[in-house]
Amino acid sequence: MRATRWAGLLALYVGAQALALALAQPFRSAGFSSGAGGTSPLGPLLLIAAVIVVPVVIILLARRQGFLGALRWILLLAIGAALFLTLVETLSLAIPYSYLLPPMAAEIAIVPAIPLATGIAVFLFLALLMEPQWYVVDVAGFVAAAAVIAILGGSFAILPSFILLLALAVYDYIAVYRTKHMLRLADIVTEMKLPILMVMPDQASYDYLAAPTLSETRETPVEERGVMFMGLGDVVIPGVLVVSAFVWLPASPAYFGIGANLWTAIGTLLGSLVGYALLMRLVLRGTAQAGLPLLNGGALVGYLLAFLLAYQAFGFGLTGGL
Repeated sequence: MRATRWAGLLALYVGAQALALALAQPFRSAGFSSGAGGTSPLGPLLLIAAVIVVPVVIILLARRQGFLGALRWILLLAIGAALFLTLVETLSLAIPYSYLLPPMAAEIAIVPAIPLATGIAVFLFLALLMEPQWYVVDVAGFVAAAAVIAILGGSFAILPSFILLLALAVYDYIAVYRTKHMLRLADIVTEMKLPILMVMPDQASYDYLAAPTLSETRETPVEERGVMFMGLGDVVIPGVLVVSAFVWLPASPAYFGIGANLWTAIGTLLGSLVGYALLMRLVLRGTAQAGLPLLNGGALVGYLLAFLLAYQAFGFGLTGGL
C-alpha cells in the first residue's frame, strides 16, 4: 500500500507543476507576475528571508493561547484568495467567452469563469474551515501550489531561480537535520489542518480530523502509519525553475514542433523527479527527510542537461531572459 501513497503524491507533484506551466503566461498577462527586475540576483532575497524568518515567528507565537486560531483564519483567507485567482485564470482558459444578458441593449455581459471560480473557491474555503478532510486539503493545496509556482516562475528569471533553489535547499537541510525547527513547524501546520502539507493515505476512508499528530505518526512503525505527508514547499520551490525555464528562455530552436524552452522545462521537471524517487526511498524508511536538497538538486541538474541539449550552449540562460 505504500506504493499508493508514493504514486498519489507523485501525481499531485507533477500535476501542480503542469498546471503552473499552463497558467504561467496567462498570469503574466493578468499582471500576477512581472518581469520587472526579474533578472536581478537580488530578486529572491526577500522571499528567502521570509521563508527563514516566518517559521521561527510562527513557532514562537504558537506558544501563546489563541494564536493558532487567529493564524488559521489569516492563512485560510490567503489560501482562499489564491484559489480564486487560480480558478479564474484556469477556467478562463477552458471557457474563454463572455455572454450578453438580456435585454441585449443593456450590454451587460457575464464571464462564466468568474462566478464558477467564485463558487468553487467559496466551497473549498468553507470545506477547509468546517471539514478539512485529507482530500479537501490536497485539492486546495494542489490549486494553491500551481498558482504560487506560476507567479514565482514568471517573476524570477533563471539566475534568481537558481539562487532561490540553492539557498532554500541549504536552509531546508539545516532546518530539518540540524536545528530541527521545521519538524516543529510541520506539527503546528498539521494541527491546523491547512493545505500547507499534502496528505496521501492508503485508504480513501482515512479520517484526517481524527488522525494522530505528526510527531505521534513519526513514532509509529512505518508499516503501520497508513499515510504520507509532503510539504507544499517541496512542490513549489523546484517548480519555480520549471516555469522560469519556460517563461524566460527563447522558444527557438524547436524540436518536433516543441520549443526549446518547453523542452528545458520538461527536462528540469524530469530531473526533480529523479530527486523525488531518491527522496521517497529515504522517506519509506520512516524518518523525516528534508525534501528540497534532493528535489532542487535534481531540478538544477535536469535544467543544466536539458539546456545543453536544447540550446547547445554553455551560457545556461544565467545572464538574463528573453
